[in-house]
Amino acid sequence: MHVQLHPKHRVCKLMLAVAAAVMINTTGMQLAAAETTPAATTAPMQCATEATPRYTKTPTGYLMVLRMGDNAFKELTKLAIAEKIPSASITGIGFGNVKFGFWNKDKKDFDAKILNSVEMASITGSVAWKNDQPSIHMHGVAGDATFQAYGGHILDFEVTTGSMEITVIVHQLRLERGIDPCIGANVLGI
Repeated sequence: MHVQLHPKHRVCKLMLAVAAAVMINTTGMQLAAAETTPAATTAPMQCATEATPRYTKTPTGYLMVLRMGDNAFKELTKLAIAEKIPSASITGIGFGNVKFGFWNKDKKDFDAKILNSVEMASITGSVAWKNDQPSIHMHGVAGDATFQAYGGHILDFEVTTGSMEITVIVHQLRLERGIDPCIGANVLGI
């Protein structure tokens, strides 16, 4: 017994067959290209010098790789000025000495603590401008050799062993930071 399909069902069946054929053809072309494309080669890793690039352009902003002795705030400031970044969001990881701050609302200042030789499990923050200079705001979580974790506002960060990787996602709008008179803290204006 032969069942005749409704015209709508025949069109759907035809569309599915065409889509499958296109997918199979595309996959085959990608596999063939992968087999004939030579593998990308990279230069052997070198010790960083002053001349070593600290960042590269990406579709959404920049990828920064800092090395031993680099200060994250200084390098982010140089990047923001050189590339005229209007504002950005940043995330990162890395090894170093960190100076954390905890905002003391009564003093209207940070209570600080320095942790040496830690691994930053997470860094997040922003780049804006204040008094015509880049204003970097970062928070983070650091772990030590005993796997204890600490976190807070990052007041300073110097890379030690290993490296530090920072992803900078650029925003088109220039954002300014200023002191909020009610709390006495530096606040991002939007």
